[in-house]
Amino acid sequence: MQTLIQRDSKAWQLQVWVSFALAAFLCGVGLAWLPGKDLDRAFMVMGYFFCLSAAFVLAKFVRDHEKARAERRLADTPMFKFVVWGGFFLAMGLTGWGLMRMEINETYKAFLGVSWLYLITCTFTLAKTLRDRHEADLADARLQARAHRAPAEAE
Repeated sequence: MQTLIQRDSKAWQLQVWVSFALAAFLCGVGLAWLPGKDLDRAFMVMGYFFCLSAAFVLAKFVRDHEKARAERRLADTPMFKFVVWGGFFLAMGLTGWGLMRMEINETYKAFLGVSWLYLITCTFTLAKTLRDRHEADLADARLQARAHRAPAEAE
């Protein structure tokens, strides 16, 4: 019996990494040249990092939850689910609120908003790509271990 291990193509992986790097670069440029008060700039940098980490955590949580559901087991406590989803929405909401209340040019707000949302969507795609590669590597390792055990058991 032959086992098929599905892997993302190198082109897909490159596209995901380039998109994420471009999104991070655009956000960095926007935040580096952010006009206004230093406190606003610090708030936005922290908000972007909070959103970025919350998006990675949410992506992992959702993937773990789906895997546990497929295996008919409990993944996490309801409180952890609340913390993960609440943290994501709090990060997005506070960052969006901070961006909207800043006294800067509307065009600049639009640039920051679009680059921020681009970063978040690229984060979910990157998290999925990394997780898929990890799961394919695990499946490959299990398959190789089985292949090495089979001749030893036959003797």
